[in-house]
Amino acid sequence: MSYYLGVDAGGTKTFTLITDVEGRPLGKGTAQNGNHQNGYEDARGNLDTAVSQALSEAGLSIADVSHAYFGLAGADRATDFDILHPLIQSIGFKNRYTIVCDTIIGLRAGTQHPYGVSVICGTGVNCAGTNPQSETYQCGGFSYMYGDYGGGGGLCIEVFRSVIRSWDGREEPTLLTPMLLEMLGYSSVEEMFHDYLDRNLSVPTDAVRLLFRAAAEGDAVAIRILRHQGEELALSVKAVIERLGMGNIAFDVVLAGSLLTRGDRGWISGPIASTLSRIAPQATLVKLDVEPVVGAIWGALDADKVEITTEMYARMREYREFCDIPINTSNEKRD
Repeated sequence: MSYYLGVDAGGTKTFTLITDVEGRPLGKGTAQNGNHQNGYEDARGNLDTAVSQALSEAGLSIADVSHAYFGLAGADRATDFDILHPLIQSIGFKNRYTIVCDTIIGLRAGTQHPYGVSVICGTGVNCAGTNPQSETYQCGGFSYMYGDYGGGGGLCIEVFRSVIRSWDGREEPTLLTPMLLEMLGYSSVEEMFHDYLDRNLSVPTDAVRLLFRAAAEGDAVAIRILRHQGEELALSVKAVIERLGMGNIAFDVVLAGSLLTRGDRGWISGPIASTLSRIAPQATLVKLDVEPVVGAIWGALDADKVEITTEMYARMREYREFCDIPINTSNEKRD
């Protein structure tokens, strides 16, 4: 019997899943940060932990794995792969493994085609695609300084600064103000302003959730921020499609990451859909509704030349509860 390991490792969580050759889940594992850019030793230890958990639950060893497929945040450039191959080998995988950027497994999880585009908006942002000729292109994923905008790590700051700007008169009143004060435990914006300055505090990533709450109540400031996020992601999608020459073919654009799959009501995805209608009218916008680690399983099977049938795709969806792997990713709160 052949067995396959899929890994989805990001800046706050690492998920692993083991299946048999028919795509039946046998074991899973969880840990926290798996991005080497956020700490090499932490990432290595968490990857080892999550893999070991899945193997133990399945009653297997690394030697039993026919192919392992690692979708890793931070697997962006040749210098990253020079670090990541020794890392993966150090936890026991000497061969029969593949490393790709986590955007690629998000794409593979959301479409039954081996090509398409995936856009991620979670803690960070990223966009990548593969065309029918197997050419790939990644746009973004390197932080604000290198062209990105938003994601949870950036939008939480937009929440904070919008509240400050409303308080000091540079912006209109916003429902974000009472929401943020309640969340952080302050009685006034002035108190929060000085405490954050005096103690050099960081805004917790959880503050991004306030954008969706406020937008749902019609708050103009929150809606403007979310739409701007969508416009920025649309630019990345456009760049990938044009670079790969996919404007005249049918393919899926997979929306992944918690900000796109859980909170959005069209504020972010709307600008992406509008852009697609102009530049790639045959493309279909698809919201990822399974864990991206499922895409790593399909990647492992692809790498081992196993045909993935319609029945296998359907069967994996029947195991959604098994493959839904929650983990504690709590963020820093006020002391």
